[in-house]
Amino acid sequence: MKTILLASSALALCLGLSAAPAAAQQACAFRGALDEAFCDANRDMVADAPTEPSKLRDPSTIVFTYTPVEDPALYASQFRPFLDHLTKCTGKRAVYFQVTSNAAQVEAMRSGRLHVAGFSTGPTAFAVNLAGAIPFAVKGDATGYESYKVVMLVRADSPYQTLADLRGKRVAHTSATSNSGNLAPRAFFPGLGLRPEQDYQVLYSGGHDRSVMGVNAGDYDAAPVASDVWTRMVARGQVKRENFRVLWESEPFPTSGFALAHDLRPELAEKIRQCFLEYRFPEQMARDLGGNDRFWPATYAEQWAPVRAVADAVNAPYNRAAFDAESRRELEAEARKRAQSQQPAAPTHVAPTGAAPATPKP
Repeated sequence: MKTILLASSALALCLGLSAAPAAAQQACAFRGALDEAFCDANRDMVADAPTEPSKLRDPSTIVFTYTPVEDPALYASQFRPFLDHLTKCTGKRAVYFQVTSNAAQVEAMRSGRLHVAGFSTGPTAFAVNLAGAIPFAVKGDATGYESYKVVMLVRADSPYQTLADLRGKRVAHTSATSNSGNLAPRAFFPGLGLRPEQDYQVLYSGGHDRSVMGVNAGDYDAAPVASDVWTRMVARGQVKRENFRVLWESEPFPTSGFALAHDLRPELAEKIRQCFLEYRFPEQMARDLGGNDRFWPATYAEQWAPVRAVADAVNAPYNRAAFDAESRRELEAEARKRAQSQQPAAPTHVAPTGAAPATPKP
C-alpha cells in the first residue's frame, strides 16, 4: 500500500488557516461554531455539503489517514487490510496519508488533500469546525462502540498516592488540543485539589505514547493519558502494566472518530459510510486496535457532547486562533525534538521536553 509522507516542515501550512478555501459559502443563514468557509443550515453542528454541484468532489483515489496519537508508521500497517477493503468496496483506489501531528491532519482535510480520516477525540472538534469534517463512525466491538477514560499514571514504585501528592512535580500533558491529554485534566483536576500551571508546570510530551514512556523511564513523575492508548502499549509489550499505578480515572469519553470531507459527492460519501459499517476487522487488525472488530455509526452532536462540555469548562474554543496557536507549539516541539536527537546521549535520563504554558485548544 502506498504511503504518502507529510513531512514535519509541512506543518507550516497549518499556520495559513486564515485563508478560507475557494469553495467558501458566500451566503449562510447559520453556521454555529463552524469557520466562515462552512454553513450549517440544518443545525446538526457539522458543515453542509456545497449546494452547487460543481463544488462537489468525486476523487479517483480516496486518501485516508489515522490520528498520530502513537507512532504514525504503526497505523499505515494496521489499516492496510481495511484500505484494501475500501478499494474493493468503492471501486476507487484507497491510500494511506501519513501525518505527524494533529494540526497537519486537520489542515490536510481542510486543503482538500484528505478525504477520510480517523481523528483523535479532541482534534475531531477542530476538524469539524475548521476543516468541514463530518464524523460518522467510531471503532467498537459486538457490544457497542469503544470509549476510553483519562487515567493519571505514575510509576508503581513512586511515593505518590493522591493527585495532591503531585504538587511541584513533573507532569506531562500530551498536546494542547488533546481532550484526554490536556483539556480534561484542566477541567477536572482543580476540583480534585491539583491545578495545572499553578500546582505543577505543564510539560508537553507530544503524544500519549511519549507520556507513557516518559513516566516509565522516570522522565516524568506522572502523566494523564488515554486509557486505550496505554492498554494497547501494554498489549504490544512496549511497557509492563505492573510498572504503573493509576492515581485517578475519569468517566468514559468517545474514542477517535472517523470523518468524511463535507464536499464529497453524496453518493460517494454514502458508499464510504456503508463500506465502513459493513467491515469486520481481521484477527490481527482487531488485536492491534485493542480488540475492536468493527465500526459503529456516530454523530458529532451526540457522541462528542462530553468533549465539547470539557472545552467549555476550560474556556478552550475549537476556533482558528486556538488552532493556529497549537500549530505553532507543535512546530516548536518538533524542532526541539530534532535538536535533542542530534545531541550526544546523556549518562542520565533525558530531561522532559517542555513548552510554554498556553491556553489549550482534539
